[in-house]
Amino acid sequence: MVHPGRRPPNQRHHETRLMIFMSPTWENTHPKRLPSRPSPAGALVPWEPMRLRTRLNLVVAALSAAFVIVLIAAEVQSTRNSVREEIEAANRVASQLLGRLVAVYSQVGGPDLVLQFLQQLGRVRANEVSLQSATGEVLYQAPLATYKAGREAPVWFARLLGPRPAKYTFPLRGGVSLVVEAQPSRAVLDAWDDVTRLSAIAVAMFIVVNALAFWSVKRALEPFPVIADGLERIQKGDLAFRLPDLAGNEAHAIGAAFNRMAQAVQDKVLAERKAHDAEARLEERREMASLADQRVEEERRLIAHELHDEFGQSVTAIRSLALAIASQGGVRDPATGEVARLISDEAARLYDAMHGLIPRLAPLSLDTLGLAATLESLVRDWQRRHPSIALSLRHELPIDLGPSVTLAIYRVVQEGLINALRHAQASRVDITVQCDGGRIAATVIDDGVGLAGDWAARPGHFGLRGLAERVQQLGGTFTIGNQNGRGVTLVADIPLGDRA
Repeated sequence: MVHPGRRPPNQRHHETRLMIFMSPTWENTHPKRLPSRPSPAGALVPWEPMRLRTRLNLVVAALSAAFVIVLIAAEVQSTRNSVREEIEAANRVASQLLGRLVAVYSQVGGPDLVLQFLQQLGRVRANEVSLQSATGEVLYQAPLATYKAGREAPVWFARLLGPRPAKYTFPLRGGVSLVVEAQPSRAVLDAWDDVTRLSAIAVAMFIVVNALAFWSVKRALEPFPVIADGLERIQKGDLAFRLPDLAGNEAHAIGAAFNRMAQAVQDKVLAERKAHDAEARLEERREMASLADQRVEEERRLIAHELHDEFGQSVTAIRSLALAIASQGGVRDPATGEVARLISDEAARLYDAMHGLIPRLAPLSLDTLGLAATLESLVRDWQRRHPSIALSLRHELPIDLGPSVTLAIYRVVQEGLINALRHAQASRVDITVQCDGGRIAATVIDDGVGLAGDWAARPGHFGLRGLAERVQQLGGTFTIGNQNGRGVTLVADIPLGDRA
């Protein structure tokens, strides 16, 4: 006989196996609230945020617990419906059969025969059968169940699964009544045993599955502290640090990318350091070159002053003495007069050569006449030497440019003019010096043969390179190149700053 509330063995075993395979383990189903740690002042300070590993474990545990709860709830609901359906059906069938049989026995032999029949019948599963007199006295009470005797399901579980109360009363002859009432305690106890066994299996599987999941998460996240430590070491400046080979495809890929990044950062930092060192050395050399240029200019100025003041006067005195000897002694001794005139001519040529050298060393007229008059004198002197070449000068200059800018502009015009006259085979040279918007620009343009295509790579050209260095030290730009047609254009652009 199949007891109400119990399912066929095949169906129960199939569902049990399904729950074993699908039930997650149980651990930390309800995460506890983390306590707060007291601060030195006694105030409660929240703990730091949970680590990724803890969060993943809690998520896995919560999902597993939810799955177990839903599974058990579904099982309870299914068992509840089954128990109610079976108990109600059994009570209805038992009531109809017993009611008719007892009615027949009552007509034939009276209450005594009914009582004898019930005693022989014994207990009917899932039903409570009793025979009562007209005064309510219990003439017969079905014996207690022997199936799982002495055990009962919890009251709350019985209330949850128990069907609606069902009671049938059949009146008999002599005022006797047969009472058949549904009694689902054994079916409920079977359901309780099934749910308890299922819960135990689910809890065991919950623990096993979560243990495996926690171990897998721990193993998967083991490389992350190593990677975080590597990033911190890189941040602190340990650029030579490299991660070891990490387990797992993703971790290995992250480690390889980290090492490539660290190598790139190290290479970039080393390159920047080398560039910084090279720039520092270049700046130091520029400062030394600027200091050397200043010393050279001072020496040139001193030499020019010495040539003009001392050597020039001496040459003039020699020429005067030679002329005096030629005028006075030439009458008495013609040979002596001829020698004196030769000395006078050589002294004159020496004087002219000296005066041509002085502007090359340092134009003394810059200190007295200014830049505009000095440039005009320079162009006139070279025009006398090269009358076949057309020279033009246009200038628009402020009153004071400062000694450095003044000398730089003069050197640019001087170098550009001399190069055009000596090397360019030009027929015309145009010079322009003007101020515009707080800057001064000196331009020298000729119509000569131009520069060779690889002139910058050839050795020499120290004059042009020196000019470029001089202009750059003043914060300006120096450009030189061939024109579209014939000739060369030389431009020096220098900011005036506060001198504007």
